[in-house]
Amino acid sequence: MKRTVIKTASLMLAVLALSGLSACGKHEDKPAANAELKEYVVGTGATYAPFESENENKELVGFDIDVMKAIAAKEGMKVKFVNTPFDGIFSALANGDRDIIMSGLTITEKRKLTVDFSDPYFEAGQVIVVPLDSKIQKIPDLKPLTVGVLQGSTGDEIMQKLAGDNNASIKRFESSPLALKELETGGVSAVIADKGAVVHYLANNQGKGIRMVTDDNFPKEFFGIAVKKGDAALLGKINQGLAAIKADGSYDKLHAQYFDAAK
Repeated sequence: MKRTVIKTASLMLAVLALSGLSACGKHEDKPAANAELKEYVVGTGATYAPFESENENKELVGFDIDVMKAIAAKEGMKVKFVNTPFDGIFSALANGDRDIIMSGLTITEKRKLTVDFSDPYFEAGQVIVVPLDSKIQKIPDLKPLTVGVLQGSTGDEIMQKLAGDNNASIKRFESSPLALKELETGGVSAVIADKGAVVHYLANNQGKGIRMVTDDNFPKEFFGIAVKKGDAALLGKINQGLAAIKADGSYDKLHAQYFDAAK
């Protein structure tokens, strides 16, 4: 009788142990099965080809878009791109409407006070664009002239330092192409803009009577991807993904696709 009781008790304990293991297994699997991948909203201004623009289907396309998609793929991130006017893009990040902003953003000490930047992903720099017969050669030559700039850009900051913050000679535009169109029609005497955007514009708008002037006094600039100040976890993912696409050669392929043909 005692043996029967012992055997029965042992059997019951074994069944309970197996049930417990089974329950534990189900508990571990449940979050993975039901968890939804967070969608990060990326703000980008669609007026800055070849970095970002809208195609005929109103889809956001460009170098920045493809680089961010490649980073997201490496890190298993889900991203959604939203067209965001450049002059309000930092505010959209600050108030939480955007998780990430990537729109040809130059990394500056002033901007670092309010956002955290990724490692640089593109070497940029400013250039001057003038009519073919212009004698402008250097930044100081622009001081007495009406100059077009992208509002809120580093070109805008350069002209403010040269001519004064509220000088009427600084004509601000919502995009670099609009400023360049104004130059073509004589509405401004020169334009300061990022070299990448200017090279792309000139390659696709030949015979417009304008040319590019470089000046070594322009500081070297780098573009970065920005997140809200203190978001170390998201910034870490972005930097890790960026390093991965640089290491496997996919970044170089994208760079060649967008910029080699325009040289």
